[in-house]
Amino acid sequence: MSCSVAMAASSPAAFSPSRMTHSSSSSSSSSSFKTSPETLTLTHLHHHPSSDGSPSSTSPFKSRFGRGSSSSCSSSSSLKRKRPARIDIPMIDAALSLVPAMMMGEAEVEMDGPRCSVYCKRGRKRLAMEDRYKADLDLDGDSQFAFFGIFDGHGGSKAADFAAENIGKHIVDELRKGSDGESNVEGAVRNGYLKTDSEFLKEEIGSGTCCVTALVSKGDLVVSNAGDCRAVLSASGTAEALTSDHKPSREDERERIESLGGFVDNCRGVWRLQGSLAVSRGIGDSLHKQWVIPDPETRVLKIEPGFEFLVLASDGLWDKVSNQEAVDVARPFCVDMHNPSPLHACRKLAELSASRGSVDDISVMIVQLKHFT
Repeated sequence: MSCSVAMAASSPAAFSPSRMTHSSSSSSSSSSFKTSPETLTLTHLHHHPSSDGSPSSTSPFKSRFGRGSSSSCSSSSSLKRKRPARIDIPMIDAALSLVPAMMMGEAEVEMDGPRCSVYCKRGRKRLAMEDRYKADLDLDGDSQFAFFGIFDGHGGSKAADFAAENIGKHIVDELRKGSDGESNVEGAVRNGYLKTDSEFLKEEIGSGTCCVTALVSKGDLVVSNAGDCRAVLSASGTAEALTSDHKPSREDERERIESLGGFVDNCRGVWRLQGSLAVSRGIGDSLHKQWVIPDPETRVLKIEPGFEFLVLASDGLWDKVSNQEAVDVARPFCVDMHNPSPLHACRKLAELSASRGSVDDISVMIVQLKHFT
C-alpha cells in the first residue's frame, strides 16, 4: 500500500512522523477469527516557506486507506507487526495533488478536506479496486483554480491510474497555451483527453477507463465526461445532471458504432459494444479503439450563489441511486450543518448503493462549490 502526496517544487513539504498512525489488532476463538481493518492516516501536511519568502500554508487534508480482513492465524497474545514502509512525498509541479495507489487488499479509501472529499469502496466479489480519483488544488498558486476527477477502470486499473495522473495536467497545459473563452476551454479539455488516450495506447495495455472531470477556473465550472461516470450539481437542492452517460444503448452512440462497422447487442439485459463493453467512450480499450472514442462531452457554467456542491461518481453509485436521491442524501451533510461533513455524505451514498445490491466499485467525490464563488 502506498500513498503519494505531492507539493509544488517551489514549496518543499515536510511530514511529521508523529502525525502518522498505524494500528491493528486481532483476536481469535476456537472456530473463527477476525482482524480489524488496518488504517494509515495522513493529516496536516505543512508547507515550509519557499525560497522567495512566500508564506507557508497548511494542508487540511486527511487521507485514510483501509484494508479488508486478512486470513492469517492469530494467538491470544498480540502479534508484532513490522514497521510500515516509509511514505514517499515526491516533488511535482502541482500545488496539492492527491492520487492514492489503491492496492489489491484495500477495501476502502477516503480523503477529506474543506473543498473536496472522496470515498471509494471496493465492490463485493472483487479482488482489486479499479476506481481512482484526482484532486489538484491551488493550481498556479490560485485558490480558485482546481481540477477534480473520478476514473472508473475496467480490465484492470492501469488505464485509470494513467488517466488520473495525466489528464488534468494535459488539460491545464492546453489552457496555458490558449486564450480565454468558452470554446478554448472546451478545446483544451478535448485535447487533454485525446492526448491522454494517445499516450496510454502506446503502453500497449488493453485496459480502459471511464472519466468524469471538473475544472474550476476564473469562476467557471467546466464539467466533462467520457463513459458512464457522472457529474450531478446541487442547485439550491435541485439535482441537475451535467453529463450524459456514454453507453451503447444511447441512440446516437449506437448509430456511431454501427456506422463504423461495429455492433451493439443486448447481453442479459445490458447493451454492449461488440458483445463486450457496456460503455462506448473512454480512455484506452485498445482492442475496441475503432469504436470506443476518448472524445469528451463538456459543459461550461458560471458558478452562481445557488450552486451548492458537485457530486462526481462512478457508475457503481449511479446504477443504484438517482440524481435527486444523491443530492437529497448528501445535502444535509454539505449545506444544512453548522460544520459540514461531505465525507460522511460520500460514505452514506456509497453505503446506500451497496445496500441496494451494487457489486461494483463505488467512488463518490463531493466538491463544495461555495469555496469557488
